[in-house]
Order: sequence, then structure tokens, then C-alpha cells
Amino acid sequence: MAIGLGLIEYAQFLINHEIEMLAVATLEEGMLLREAGIKEDILMMSSTANSEEIAKLIKNEMILTLGSVESVRVAESLAKELGSNVRAHIKIDTGFGRYGFIYSDIKAIIDTIKSIEHIKIEGMYSHFSLAYYKNNKWTNTQFNRFIDLVETLKINDININMLHICNSPGFINYPNMHLNAARIGSAFLGRVDCENTIGLKKIGQIKTNITEIKTVPKGYMVGYLNSYKAKQETKIALVQFGYMERIQCGK
Repeated sequence: MAIGLGLIEYAQFLINHEIEMLAVATLEEGMLLREAGIKEDILMMSSTANSEEIAKLIKNEMILTLGSVESVRVAESLAKELGSNVRAHIKIDTGFGRYGFIYSDIKAIIDTIKSIEHIKIEGMYSHFSLAYYKNNKWTNTQFNRFIDLVETLKINDININMLHICNSPGFINYPNMHLNAARIGSAFLGRVDCENTIGLKKIGQIKTNITEIKTVPKGYMVGYLNSYKAKQETKIALVQFGYMERIQCGK
């Protein structure tokens, strides 16, 4: 519940500062925002072919991400059935290996987009995997793959208005790649995994509880993958944080 409340407060803060479109990673996050009364555009960034999930996204007026032939097939069928004003972005995998059409499957991308009749395609995007470092060849390769595909689509009479590829480090390190939209997430919190050249300051704090304290002998292994070995008799504390418990070690 605390996570949900934090998400809602964060979203409302962004809206109050003239952010017009939000993006979420999961259906659950999008539903939390809608149930809280947030009516701004919400892009669900995970492509899915699950009919129940797509139906919920459509009924709650969220923008779909379509990243596979199957996701398009299911979404197109539901859009026709529900008769809603369904909006979507196309996700292109330019080398990350997660969601999206493989950039080189040009015929499949073109044929799939042209098959869409009941969904309005408003945007297309990809995602950097190595934009934490300036002037690296891989980021340039990903960007060029994306732009080449955009130009190929134009030649085939497919013009998509909103184009975005930059995450937070991409936005900071590659200003020439901003296109006409960018997905700023961690930078809004002052946390970026690259050189902070624009004066970002970390905001907020996390509070949690210690659930157990114990003492382990010298040489004792702690955590998954035996990630810590006690160099001496050590007192450890278990705290609830993130995916599961974290362990803090001290003398």
C-alpha cells in the first residue's frame, strides 16, 4: 500500500508540474493511478498479448505498447469488439533484447502496422541498454537502427508522430537523440547511473523496519549466492526492502 501511495503522490507531483503523459511498467501501476482519479495519458510500457490485461488497459483508457504480432492480433480483436478509442505505441527492439519487434524484421513490422484498423498508432519507441556511457558505439548503433526504420516506414507510407528512445541517462548524455519525446524516470528523483551534469539532487527517503537481529560466527555465509562471508563474529540485521529482505552487517 505504501508503494501505491508513493506512486500516486509522485504522479500527481509530475502532473502539477505540467507533465502531460505518464508511463508505467505494469498494469497494476496503471490501475493504481486510474483508481486514484488520475485522468492524464498513461502509456503502459510492457507489451502483452494477454487478452484480460489488454481489455483492462483499453477499458481504463491507457495507451498500449504493441511489441509483437500476437499482441497486435489480440489488441486489434479487442478494440473491434469493445468499440473504444484505442491508442498505442509500437515498441522496437534495437538491441536490448526485451519487448519489441526486432528492428531488422522490417516486412513483419510494416505488414503488422498496415493490418491495424481499430487502433490509433500514436508513437513508436525503443530503449537504450548502454546509454550510461557517453559516446559509446552501441548507443549510436541502436539509435541509427531506430532512425533507419523510421525512414523505411515513411517510404512505405507509414508516418508515426511521436518518437522516443531516450531514458534518463540517454537524455543527459545524448541530447542529439531526444527526438520529440523522452522517458524521464530516475532523473526526476535525482538518481541517474551516469555523470550528473545538470545539477540533479536526490529527493525523498525510504524508511523500513528491522525484522530480525542475529549474530553469526566468523566464516559464516550470508545471503543468496553466499554473497557475504563474515570476516569475524558479526551481528547482522534483516530489513524489509525491495524484492525481499536486505541484510546489513556490522561488528
